Amino acid sequence: MFKRSIIDKLRQWAESPYRKPLILRGARQVGKTTVIGQFGEEFENFLPVNLEKEDARHIFETHDDVNELLSILFLYCKVKQLPGRTLLFIDEIQASPRAVAQLRYFYEELPELYVIAAGSLLETTLDRHISLPVGRVEYMALHPCSFIEFLGAIGEERYVDLIQEAELPKVFHRRLMSHFTTYALIGGMPEVIRRYAASNDFLSLSAVYNQLLNAYKNDVEKYAGNDTQKAVIRYILEEGWDFAGQNITLGGFASSSYKARETGEAFRTLEKAMILELVYPTVNTMLPITADLKRSPKLIWLDAGIVNYTAHIQKEYLLTKELTDVWRGMAAEQIAAQELKALSFDVGVRLKYWIRAKRGSSAEVDFVYLHDGMVIPIEVKSGHNAHLRSLHQFMAEAPHQVAVRIWSGPFSIDDVRTAAGNSFRLINLPFYYVGSLPRILEKV
Repeated sequence: MFKRSIIDKLRQWAESPYRKPLILRGARQVGKTTVIGQFGEEFENFLPVNLEKEDARHIFETHDDVNELLSILFLYCKVKQLPGRTLLFIDEIQASPRAVAQLRYFYEELPELYVIAAGSLLETTLDRHISLPVGRVEYMALHPCSFIEFLGAIGEERYVDLIQEAELPKVFHRRLMSHFTTYALIGGMPEVIRRYAASNDFLSLSAVYNQLLNAYKNDVEKYAGNDTQKAVIRYILEEGWDFAGQNITLGGFASSSYKARETGEAFRTLEKAMILELVYPTVNTMLPITADLKRSPKLIWLDAGIVNYTAHIQKEYLLTKELTDVWRGMAAEQIAAQELKALSFDVGVRLKYWIRAKRGSSAEVDFVYLHDGMVIPIEVKSGHNAHLRSLHQFMAEAPHQVAVRIWSGPFSIDDVRTAAGNSFRLINLPFYYVGSLPRILEKV
């Protein structure tokens, strides 16, 4: 058991005077149940209920009065009610549309009750079988473990504060890059990290990756709306991992015969399940950064470890000394995207990359990040500043003077001038500092 950063966010939710029932979103096996179990220890009364169990589901289906329902749940959970706060955790809530509807009445009639619901397949059933009570619930997203959480799991939490404040002495740079390469190799799924922390053995993780892959494939029947969509989703889950970090086309994806409409629908379903994300470009260097959905998206999966295992590139990590060289740089983009996603617990936050609007231009910046009203360009590259041509072109149009390069070198800040004479500050961010990006931008 190791601490997840979202615990602090959950505490803020619990302390808010405007608290509503919380729906915790996240892909299967990212640790939702475990996190709420840990959080529940901070309450005098904790009532965990899994609605995949028929008897638990029956309780919600047969009781309309939430006060009566709560009393029965104390009996069902075999919990003697104590004075103080009560947290009700409804897991796999998508199994009961009635339970989803009752969230509204918990909010209106039992505002003193703390309610958290979760369900890996919840989003895929919305608008088909379930309707959420609008304005009566709030949301939070849980992603695979970040590098900071990985350090805590392997007993290296002594570096965390130094990393979060960007004050790590350079003498420790090589050690932290070694840890980050290990993290990039095995990924951030909690069970994978737990097993690695216990055994320090890469080979023992294969069984966990297989279990995760089989779980996602077995969910296809629940994700899909028809037989064609089932087939397309299965195909993506079998062949799509090799395209992590790459621009893809929907029509004929991965040499298939599927049309863009069929593939697009399947990808959107998997996005709802938070198994992957299609990252679309923007042509803007200032707000609003509207996504151009007509252009080719990048495919980013939920976890680099599953990508590495399924795409058979684990050995490449062990043979290379430069993370940005692994798998033609795609592995570095995948893990950088994963770390950027972990910066926010808000549902619906999407990554974007930048392309130049000028016809015939090939300028492309790997990602953009919003900070304090600024659109910050982020490149995932090693090498000299002169090779960051696309970044220079972005900064020639940007109304601010801050850019970021994620690399394997130590932390530094360069004063750079573009060919057009624009000057800007380039933050050279080692991979292990990505989780501290907001704090570093505040300082700069």
